[in-house]
Amino acid sequence: MIVGLTGGIGTGKSLVGGMLAELGALVIDTDKVGHDVYAAGSEGWRRLVETFGTAIVAPDGTIDRKRLGAIVFGDAERRRALNAIVHPRIFQEIQRAIADRRAAGFTGHVVLEAPVLLEARGTGLVDRVWVVTAPRAAIHERLAGSRDLTAAEVEARMAAQLADAERRAHADLIIENDGDVAALRRRVEAAWRTLDAPAPGA
Repeated sequence: MIVGLTGGIGTGKSLVGGMLAELGALVIDTDKVGHDVYAAGSEGWRRLVETFGTAIVAPDGTIDRKRLGAIVFGDAERRRALNAIVHPRIFQEIQRAIADRRAAGFTGHVVLEAPVLLEARGTGLVDRVWVVTAPRAAIHERLAGSRDLTAAEVEARMAAQLADAERRAHADLIIENDGDVAALRRRVEAAWRTLDAPAPGA
């Protein structure tokens, strides 16, 4: 089974992904895959610099994600341009990574931790879509501490994403991250058990 694990910024997707890895899943973080597809000197890097200019290049030659984010989050057309460059390359690398692990003998469940799974129309890659949600106040608190973002910056990033209601509409399962870690772990374990449950009518 291949599960697409998605949700808005700051909802706790990485925490849920870590729990699923502990349960035996092969978890592929598409953000990390994204870093690889526009590594310095790569074709993806060249396309990004051609499209958005050398201002997005950090002193060490890598793409400065914060500068790039500032350019695209408030501009739907530029965000589409970014996605057109990055998403096809990410999906190609994901498919290669899964094929490599299957060839090496891995037969368990695969989880794609993919913040923009739905926006990228990537649901064809997965068998099920799980959505992680969290209260707005918790998202603000988490991002203020982990990413040093102001309240206005958090709101801008949330506004640039799909509405929570739309994600829920596409979800096969919703994991509510609205309590403590122990409560979240119980919900993740319950979700995990559904992957091995018999199909309805089986």
